Amino acid sequence: MSKSVHHALVVEDMASLAFNYSEQLKNEGFEVDIADDGATALQLLQSAKKPYSIILLDLQLPDIDGLDLLQQNSAYLQNSSVIVVTADGSINRAIKAMQAGAYDFLVKPIAPERLMTTARNASEKSELVQEVRAVKHLRDRTNFHGFIGKSPQMQALYKAIENVADSKATIFITGESGTGKEVTAEAVHKQGKRAKGPFVAINCGAIPADLLESEIFGHMKGSFTGATSDRVGAALAASGGTLFLDEICEMDIKLQVKLLRFLQTGTIQRVGSSNTEQVDVRVVCATNRDPAHEVAEGRFREDLFYRLAVIPIEIPPLRDRGHDISLIANEFLRRFSEEEDKSFQSLDGDAALALAAYDWPGNVRELQNRIRRSIVMNEGAVLTTEMIGTLAKDSGVVDRSNELEKTADGLNANPLDNMSMEEVERYVVDRALAREDGNVPAAARALKLSPSTLYRKIERWAS
Repeated sequence: MSKSVHHALVVEDMASLAFNYSEQLKNEGFEVDIADDGATALQLLQSAKKPYSIILLDLQLPDIDGLDLLQQNSAYLQNSSVIVVTADGSINRAIKAMQAGAYDFLVKPIAPERLMTTARNASEKSELVQEVRAVKHLRDRTNFHGFIGKSPQMQALYKAIENVADSKATIFITGESGTGKEVTAEAVHKQGKRAKGPFVAINCGAIPADLLESEIFGHMKGSFTGATSDRVGAALAASGGTLFLDEICEMDIKLQVKLLRFLQTGTIQRVGSSNTEQVDVRVVCATNRDPAHEVAEGRFREDLFYRLAVIPIEIPPLRDRGHDISLIANEFLRRFSEEEDKSFQSLDGDAALALAAYDWPGNVRELQNRIRRSIVMNEGAVLTTEMIGTLAKDSGVVDRSNELEKTADGLNANPLDNMSMEEVERYVVDRALAREDGNVPAAARALKLSPSTLYRKIERWAS
């Protein structure tokens, strides 16, 4: 056997035998724990960071019958190969042990060769079982901390989140608008050691630049007009947990300097204060832009980018996730039908095909809005293609872009003449979003609006 490390538990009340078994196993590359009674064995099983490869279990223990220990604690033993050891060689004991899940049955005294052969085979069987279960677990996961999807791309995302959740390093999430960047940040938070701490999210594109510093770091009373009391910022509010800075590339270049200092020192300085305060927080950032391009264009500090992007995570767009589109659509159908007190039960075949064929530039958020709107506006048990409507770039806004190409009776008719003021506003917003590939802050700048105002309009139209 190779000298790769496996973990073994010897449960034996005779000290000389326990020592003998332990030494033989150590010579074969095992790390060994010893328990001289059932209670100690159970405590070791419950506190183990990973399952034991093998468990050598004596049936005659001072406080419990070994068979009872085997039968009553299957949850702790299912990933281990249990080798039962007894001085009683009756066939009935052997059968009962095997029925309870034992891998093999050895009768005292045990020849060293017999013990080592059984231990090697049992350890290899445990490894195989654990690998199969791990693969099956990954393949079968349809839900994960708010995500819905079982495509290979999402399984890779789930695994990445699990791998980085306990790290102290900053995480930089990238992905198109609507893919679930905040869901990813929350999943990292919930999966890690900080799950019991606060999760505080700030959208850097939705807050005016002159107020963002105060929102993140806090301020003192009288530090600026409207500062009528001291305020704790998001960084301090998230202490012990996670601070999520969404649309980080929208942050003013001057504030980026202060953010970099915060990341380097772990301290904040409130607006209007000369004192620094220590903060224990894990920072997760996100953007729907290409951060490397923003650095090249001089809009994002290179040193801050490299400080933030210690662990990059990219979220796949919905169009690349195959059958996940149908899974998500059906989950939204169930959820919104219940919320809206409707009777929809399923999508019809044509509707499912139409959803799968569309490339969803607005990703999951666009699909969510489309399904909710279809449910609100219709009745029935089955959601049809007619109810879903024509699939076009969907921001929650009426798409009238083609109408400008039309004329009436050869005259240059303007369809705006027949629109209400709200429809005109929706049309203008839709065109701006289309030009900016769904980037709300960029569209807001083009329209000379604050991003928060545009977000509120889109949310109102989508409701």
